[in-house]
Amino acid sequence: MHSDTNLLTEPPSPRETAVAWNARRFDFARDSFSYSNELLWEYRFDCTTGKMSFARREPKPDYALRCFVLTRAARQFFYHARFDPSAPEVDDASYRQRIREVVWRNPRERCTPDRAVVFPGFHGLREFSQSYAGSLKSLCGGAWRSYVLRSHWRMILPISRAHQENTAQRLLDAVAANRPPIIHLVLFPKLTINHGMVIFGATASAAQIEFHAYDPNDCEKPTQLIFDRQTKTFSLPENRYWAGGVLDEIEIYRNWFF
Repeated sequence: MHSDTNLLTEPPSPRETAVAWNARRFDFARDSFSYSNELLWEYRFDCTTGKMSFARREPKPDYALRCFVLTRAARQFFYHARFDPSAPEVDDASYRQRIREVVWRNPRERCTPDRAVVFPGFHGLREFSQSYAGSLKSLCGGAWRSYVLRSHWRMILPISRAHQENTAQRLLDAVAANRPPIIHLVLFPKLTINHGMVIFGATASAAQIEFHAYDPNDCEKPTQLIFDRQTKTFSLPENRYWAGGVLDEIEIYRNWFF
């Protein structure tokens, strides 16, 4: 008799492959970029008056104004790329062609597993971006892509508390469905914040929802956004570019209008 160790393992069926592909959750340590969108300005916050002042950074950063570029690309890689650390690496030209293919894909819909673009030799986007930061920065899109978004029309319209409550529930549902939503953080008509993030987790209670987010301005750690159920408001804690406090959120890259 042959021992069990000699039996060949059957490959997963197409259905099993599809289930596993769709069950993947966005993992900050694997699916985010290893570099940040650099700040064009230095922000200073007066704790007494609550006012913010800023000055242009010197020298000018090399990679700035690309928060929406990075959030879009992170989801495109999550939806359309498969990393295979067991396969041998390929040459630079092959990786550049694969990057191009991913960033031309639809950021609103996940492809089927058989159409995923394979990146051999790496565990995920973070590891890959450590080795190919230059190629990714040049191919994922310029700063103009942060200004020319079809969803920008929405921020000039009134944003009600009911809208924010519906947004919070939609974000919660998307996270549960392993579809990491991209959000636009605004405080229009004020221009104190105009930023994008990827939501990848949430902890809900009767009082609030704590959303866990990939902030492209900080590649070192996730950030948290709080939705207060009673006031129906979102808030973001203080960081290098935001004094902390209430703001509005719009989910983008979710349908044709956004």
